[in-house]
Amino acid sequence: MIEIRQVKTKREMRAFAEYPLRLYKNCPYYVPSFFSDEANIADPAKNPNLADCEIRCFLAYKDGAPAGRIAGIIQKKYNRAAGRKCIRFSRFDCIDDEKVAAALIGAVEAYGREAGMDTIHGPWGFNDQDREGMLTEGFDRCATYCTNYNYPYYEKLIKSLGFTDESEWLEYDFVIPDTLDERIARISERIREKFDVREMAEAMPMPKLIRRYGHKAMAMVNEAYASLDCYVAVEGKVVDSILAQFATAINPRYFSILVNGKDEVVGMAVMLPSLCAALQKCGGKLFPFGFLGVLQAIRRPKELEMALIAVRPDYQRTGINSLMIARIMQNILEDKIEKVESNPELLSNTAVQSQWSTMEKKVVKRRKCFTKGLAESAAAREAAAADGTE
Repeated sequence: MIEIRQVKTKREMRAFAEYPLRLYKNCPYYVPSFFSDEANIADPAKNPNLADCEIRCFLAYKDGAPAGRIAGIIQKKYNRAAGRKCIRFSRFDCIDDEKVAAALIGAVEAYGREAGMDTIHGPWGFNDQDREGMLTEGFDRCATYCTNYNYPYYEKLIKSLGFTDESEWLEYDFVIPDTLDERIARISERIREKFDVREMAEAMPMPKLIRRYGHKAMAMVNEAYASLDCYVAVEGKVVDSILAQFATAINPRYFSILVNGKDEVVGMAVMLPSLCAALQKCGGKLFPFGFLGVLQAIRRPKELEMALIAVRPDYQRTGINSLMIARIMQNILEDKIEKVESNPELLSNTAVQSQWSTMEKKVVKRRKCFTKGLAESAAAREAAAADGTE
């Protein structure tokens, strides 16, 4: 027997956050999110994304045992901007069982129809700073801090429910050179002079940098990424939350922010120290001792993740990205970083992929989002009921 329960109590929310730790207990490739973030995603006092979103979380039980989880997110800002009526499914994890998967997706579909939506798609998060996409290749590699890992059977389950492909991302391993290409250094200096841009990551400590340029930088990212699939502008208290994480998680040696002569932010690149091993060890729980491993990973990293690179549209294709890459790469070489891996880059986003064109790389993972009309879901259920298969 399969039972779906809407998560309503703190105890149920804790079970929701803990379920992936149970499912992936013996998987060396899974990297948990920060446990407190997951446990509080439905709390408006602790999740600023809920100013523009609605969420319901569900747990699945099969014969009384936990069998899966899912969240349904209505991203009202995205729907208004895109003129759509979509519900997102997120935090989808379950055993290899089509009936369990169908019951979980069905719970989100019912929520969507109740709210007047006509499309379900995912796995999408609250915005692009949230984990999104389902892994479809690269199952033998560890996830990054910013991405989900899932078992290979997930895509089969989703496709069995009538979903079709919507968006696809690539993830790369970058080859770290022995030395910085002198041509990049020369070109970077010419570009710096031509466009009168300054590197501010070297000019002031990170807390002051974030206070002065943080909101300007995120507004620039919104402008640079506006055309990406299902992109949601990050604004208001959500920005404050992201910047608070930046203040603690960013090592300034792997960070770049460029401003022009008017003190406007025109470019930003962020590489994060990999927190994977630390999060795996503590199960995403920072207290009482997990934070020590996380701090160690930030201060003395051996591996990095490319979190983002953004250039203001009117400065794109000018080469100023080479200024950011040259600075960060020099520090990577000096610090003897052993590995650099990208986070997901949309297959359709050739502009961002071209930012790293000077660096040798290879594709190591792919992930997708999927979509389906809610009318199709209702028709399929009616047909199944009519022939006795449901």
